[in-house]
Amino acid sequence: MAKVCEICGKRPEFGKQVSHSGRHSIRIRQPNLQRVRVVYKGVRRRMRVCTRCLKAGKVQKA
Repeated sequence: MAKVCEICGKRPEFGKQVSHSGRHSIRIRQPNLQRVRVVYKGVRRRMRVCTRCLKAGKVQKA
């Protein structure tokens, strides 16, 4: 199951974590997804929604 917000399409971001000595290692920033029951386009269903969309009121909780 992909870690993607079903409303805004937010997905993991990839980058490098740099230590004090300058060594690079891969770092993944995951979106804060919640599995909630929402009313979306008149249908009640479960969706994986990021907390920014929930806070902004882009979906209505069922």
